[in-house]
Amino acid sequence: MLRRLCKIFFVTSFIPIAIFSQEVVLLKIDGAINPASAAFIERGIERSAEINAECLIIQLNTPGGLLTSTRMIVSGILESKIPTVVYVAPGGAHAGSAGVFITMAAHIAAMAPGTNIGAAHPVEMEGKMDSVMGEKVTNDAAAFIRTIAEKRNRNLKWAEDAVRKSQAITETEALDTNVIDLIAKNVDDLLTQIDGRQVETITGTTTLHTKGARIEQMEMGWAEKLLDLLSNPNIALILFQLGTIGLILELYNPGSLFPGIVGVISLVLAFYSMHTLPINYAGLALIIFGIILFLLEIKIISHGMLAIGGAVSTFIGSIMLIRTSSVLEFVELSWSVIFASVIITTFFFVVILGLGIKAQRRKPTTGIEGLNGESGDVIETLKPEGVVRVLGEIWNAESLSGTIQKGIRIRVVKINGLKLFVEPSTTSKE
Repeated sequence: MLRRLCKIFFVTSFIPIAIFSQEVVLLKIDGAINPASAAFIERGIERSAEINAECLIIQLNTPGGLLTSTRMIVSGILESKIPTVVYVAPGGAHAGSAGVFITMAAHIAAMAPGTNIGAAHPVEMEGKMDSVMGEKVTNDAAAFIRTIAEKRNRNLKWAEDAVRKSQAITETEALDTNVIDLIAKNVDDLLTQIDGRQVETITGTTTLHTKGARIEQMEMGWAEKLLDLLSNPNIALILFQLGTIGLILELYNPGSLFPGIVGVISLVLAFYSMHTLPINYAGLALIIFGIILFLLEIKIISHGMLAIGGAVSTFIGSIMLIRTSSVLEFVELSWSVIFASVIITTFFFVVILGLGIKAQRRKPTTGIEGLNGESGDVIETLKPEGVVRVLGEIWNAESLSGTIQKGIRIRVVKINGLKLFVEPSTTSKE
């Protein structure tokens, strides 16, 4: 009997320790949904499984992002062995467009006071999408959100309206309409409220023990931060323009090295960035065509017409550069970046590079090369050799036009070593 009591005491005394020693993994997404955030969440899911965490908490604040990245995230959450909690926070945060899919895919969806959720339709800078294609992608997205809502037993009608009608609601409305499961003031309050809840994962039903659990907060690694930066379309445009300017500077000033190195690195990063974005290649072609027109303006006298065409082509190409496959995606270029890039590019090609090339073409004005084309006087008859005075200096000269009498004005045609080759000038004898 005594042995049994000791065994019961031993087991019960360690139950609180086992519960309170549980861990949860927390990661924060604050910005657009892109390949970097998808990779970050995937790493969070893997880390949660590795330490057998009670759950993974994704603190979300996003205007939306790419649907391809969203599908990767949703797939990872649905296939996760560890319960995933999506928490729209802090106050003032928003789960828009792609954020709706991620929130509704969670095993437990929560929001902080003063937040909202809903699909916002961003204005497409390149114009309206083809109506047939727009309907196709909207129907596809609607089917996708219905699948998620049905899987998690959430409000299927609102989920579809969020896609088709861009509906947005507050946290209290979301709770009342079965879009989310609870409202929590902070992460600690969230852990307290979800403690004891049962969720269904791919491995079966799991009961959460999160009250007082230790929080392991994950941060983006340097590679993910770099990818996140490069997934910004504004950065892609800036890198492309910088790379182009750098390479052209190197071509016109061979051996300067620095512009060439910066140009190649910038272009490589720009193309990598564009690889992660929905690029409209017609827009990219217009930007390249604009640069060609700028270069032609330097070579050809067009009274500014080629420069104007280059600026217009670059501007329109920048507007068209990003092409989303759905109005639910939130990826856009800043107007300030577009205007700045067009102005700087135009100024560089027309003013800086143009003046530099004109300076290279200008006739030398110093040294022996500066004598070409200069006029002078014959001070010793050229038969055909003799002596001339040019710019106040006495030179041995040779006539290219037979004998030239003393006192006749001559013009320097070419120079060979220290001898001038001259011919009579159109100016008469002084």
